[in-house]
Amino acid sequence: MNLTRLMALGTLARYGPQHGHQIRRLAELTNVGEWGGVSVGALYRELRAMEREGLVEALRTEKVGKRPERTVYEITRDGYLELTALREQAIRPLMSGPDPLGVALTFAADGMDREELRRMLRARREKLAIGGAEIAADLKRLQDKGFIAVLAAAIMRRVVMTVETEVRWHDELDATLAGESGETDETAPQSSSEPGAPPAPRGETT
Repeated sequence: MNLTRLMALGTLARYGPQHGHQIRRLAELTNVGEWGGVSVGALYRELRAMEREGLVEALRTEKVGKRPERTVYEITRDGYLELTALREQAIRPLMSGPDPLGVALTFAADGMDREELRRMLRARREKLAIGGAEIAADLKRLQDKGFIAVLAAAIMRRVVMTVETEVRWHDELDATLAGESGETDETAPQSSSEPGAPPAPRGETT
């Protein structure tokens, strides 16, 4: 489903008329491109497409100083219908998407060198841990500044918990593979990142 469209329509419905830069700013502030699958770079294109479809309409064009002209959009009646449909699609199903890792491990990993497989899985684990910690840090920053509503905070926390579970699964699988190779706990490689560990400082959005 089109999560970029869902985010844009939901923002217009909640906050009233907005120009594209305001919607993009909110997307960047909440980091929804990272955890929500929203294509922040496609927001302007999506707004123009929705205007052609009659889901939003351009109210006016604003120009402040030397900044580029900005078109202010408003959600239409058809836009509210589309928002309702997209929201129900997003909330209703309880199913996971494609699992390329599962397919690879089930059908294509038997011939791999076990140590090479462990190396690749540990690298994946590290990226997950770092990404989850960064989202947790973003959530704390937004909560500390009062920039995020209860439901949005709950969703970001859900992402963090999902990542933490995936990281623990990686650790369990690595221990299993180490046992196959006869490696002891003392000799097994130790991961440098723990689930939820704070990442390196990031520049704050002001």
